[in-house]
Amino acid sequence: MPFHGCIPAVTTPFTEADEIDVAALKDNVEHLLTHGVTGLVATGTMGEAGSLSPAERRAVVEAVVEAADGRAPVLVGVSAGATAPAVHNATVARECGAAGVMCLPPLNYRGELEEIAAFYAAVADAGLPVMAYNNPAASGIDLTPAAIAGIAAQVPGIVAVKECSEDARRIAALVNDTELEVLVGGDDWALEGFAAGAVGWVSGVANVAPAECVELHALVEGGRLAEARALYARLLPLARLDMSPLLVQFFKRAMDQVGLVGGPSRPPRMPLSPEQQAVADAAVAALRAPVAA
Repeated sequence: MPFHGCIPAVTTPFTEADEIDVAALKDNVEHLLTHGVTGLVATGTMGEAGSLSPAERRAVVEAVVEAADGRAPVLVGVSAGATAPAVHNATVARECGAAGVMCLPPLNYRGELEEIAAFYAAVADAGLPVMAYNNPAASGIDLTPAAIAGIAAQVPGIVAVKECSEDARRIAALVNDTELEVLVGGDDWALEGFAAGAVGWVSGVANVAPAECVELHALVEGGRLAEARALYARLLPLARLDMSPLLVQFFKRAMDQVGLVGGPSRPPRMPLSPEQQAVADAAVAALRAPVAA
């Protein structure tokens, strides 16, 4: 299946009592869909999925699928340090009605290519299309374009790749050397990735500014690069926060500022300091700035 366009990695809102705020989660999803996103990721890897119990993970996936109601495909982050839990997460995703899964290689294991391919084959055998996810900072292993091509050749269930190595040159390599759907995995090289041929963008900043992110993709596809650059300049202060360890807190703060529900984060994530809050608020102000004539 195609994974095209703007696909937010949906944040998980919590109540002050540290419970999943299911109503707020569904409202946030409705807002994203209303503003034109073409897919959704639940329990994304760099968010707070690692702080969820198995029951909570299922509840989040169920809520996102129910809120989407068939209007956009829902992908589920299933990354884990071993095959069995990743397969379990993928099975839960299928049972909940998701359209696909997104998965890093086995976390913090620099395995042989055959081992990584076997890991992905087991995840694919759970029954959903797989988006391989290259994020060396998160997984501890760098899947080069050649490695991704080799693994995908062995695992037909891999249909897409989210590239997040911070090397935008790899987008073109993957587009040219594989038959996979290639998606940008970092917010502050989305323009470069689209221009190089990426068909989609798994985005954190789209939680805050979905309409602008959808428009960015449309402008690049339409060849309107001057307008795309002007819009991107407004998005970049927020987009650059995506590569910070505080990305969850920053985006949740920004969501609260634009009238959505970001809410608190779970420990070990701590609340933003006043100085950090000011960084997020300045990024939101830049987004709202008038477009230069």
